[in-house]
Amino acid sequence: MLNSSTHRSDPLLLFSIFETILLRTSINKRRKVSFSVKYLIGILFLLVASGAFAQQQEKPLIQFSGIVHNADSTKAIVPYVTITNNSFHKQVFVSNFNGYFSFVAHEADTLVFTSIGFAPQTIVIPALVPSKSYTVQVSLKPQIINLPTFRVFPWATTDEFKKDFLSMKLADDDLEIARKNIEHITNPAAASSVPRDGPEIQSAWAQNAHNDIVNSHSFVNPLLNPIAWGTLINQIAAGDKSRSNGN
Repeated sequence: MLNSSTHRSDPLLLFSIFETILLRTSINKRRKVSFSVKYLIGILFLLVASGAFAQQQEKPLIQFSGIVHNADSTKAIVPYVTITNNSFHKQVFVSNFNGYFSFVAHEADTLVFTSIGFAPQTIVIPALVPSKSYTVQVSLKPQIINLPTFRVFPWATTDEFKKDFLSMKLADDDLEIARKNIEHITNPAAASSVPRDGPEIQSAWAQNAHNDIVNSHSFVNPLLNPIAWGTLINQIAAGDKSRSNGN
């Protein structure tokens, strides 16, 4: 019995083994295909990159020179102009004090000239330059930029402004100045025509009483005054002398 069952199970075992082998083979084939595709894509990318790099390197070099002047007048030179090569690594060059520049560039390069107070100017070097040098005269147009009005106030915060505003002394207008000029005339006239009120009468009475008290203490008895006695004696002597002269 055992042998018969073992022989019956052998075909099933062989089928499972064969299926496993086929599955592993298909997986390995897929991996090989995927690897080969990736390998081919990498090779194509390297070829394209090397071709583009070769094309960039193949652009011939030229000596690019020139002078930058004002567009309104060719006699007006624009010094220290910034020159940017947008076609080759954003290289930056600067013209000298006389507006002259000279540097190495490639054919078909795009260069931008910029300076403060002037509009930007773009120059493209033509391709297939006959000689290995290219000279230009660059004209920069003046650019006027109108900025909005900016007012500077002496207050650092709104609290300081509020404090100064409330304590501010306004200047007198023409009517107030005229009123102050005739104030010394109108006030006495108003005082003479307007009757006194109760507090004003009380204040005047108190002032008179105070003056009476002060004057009473300042009264001097003439009997205690030696100067008065001397004056009296002189008057008596003068009277006796006049009477003796009359006899």
